[in-house]
Amino acid sequence: MSNTASRRSHCHADSLRRRGIAATIPEKDDQKKHRRNRGSLGGRPPGFDREIYRRRNTFERCFNHLKGFRGIATRYDRTATSYETAVTLASFLLWARPV
Repeated sequence: MSNTASRRSHCHADSLRRRGIAATIPEKDDQKKHRRNRGSLGGRPPGFDREIYRRRNTFERCFNHLKGFRGIATRYDRTATSYETAVTLASFLLWARPV
């Protein structure tokens, strides 16, 4: 079972790499250790840009705050225009609320 999950994650990473999408999540310490132990067979470590990771984190947190609004989380609106309006209104409410 664990081999299947491991292969899937490698396949996913390979497909992202082929499409030119760089890794934005830092490599875990145990993965670094495993790569070092394998020596030249361990492959090249993925590139990591701390600034891109910070931007991604900010975006994900904002998106999760927006999902706190039920209509946005469930995409209850019928048209794209009304959904966009709801996202805009929710964004404004999040921006205007006291911290």
